[in-house]
Amino acid sequence: MENYLIFVLIAIITVLSPGPGVVLTLTNTIRYGVKGAVGGILGIAFGTFIVAGISATSLGLLLVSSSIAFTVMKYIGATYLIYLGIKLWRSQPVKIELNDEPSKSRKLQFVEGLALQLTNPKAIFFFMSVFPQFINFNQGYTTQFLLLVITYSLLVVVIHLLYSFLAKSARFWFASNKGGRIVNRFSGGIFMCFGVGLATASK
Repeated sequence: MENYLIFVLIAIITVLSPGPGVVLTLTNTIRYGVKGAVGGILGIAFGTFIVAGISATSLGLLLVSSSIAFTVMKYIGATYLIYLGIKLWRSQPVKIELNDEPSKSRKLQFVEGLALQLTNPKAIFFFMSVFPQFINFNQGYTTQFLLLVITYSLLVVVIHLLYSFLAKSARFWFASNKGGRIVNRFSGGIFMCFGVGLATASK
């Protein structure tokens, strides 16, 4: 496989770019701590793995070629993002104490991160447009595909954990009443903006 390092660089830049997944990780960290963000991070990474797999199937081709399929997936994703945004906006500030347990189970956060990634059609188009450029179709496709997908998924985990540790230092300030309202409304507003942006996006 050619230009693997270039793919890694592109993947790093892509994962580092602010998006719904990053906002979810930062929000979970501020509200529940680094441990409380792990479930969501793993959900996003696993969702990435599934989305990449879908991008290599006829469903991925369908979403690219069918305006109806794209529109349905787009509105599902947009509705979910707006729902998360409204939920965060209306949430009361969470008081965090030292060594407290997260109020959300890791299983629930995993499902939340997974759903966030699975309802993002743009991820499918990213994989379908980027992956073919780094695969030598004269060699084993499956091996190369798995290498790229696993690399990307691992980068999601590593980079989101870095985001989480960076956010940890501000966790307790944002957990105050004033800070809690700021983070809830700021994060909620961003989620709603992402949702509106996705709803109005075109191929």
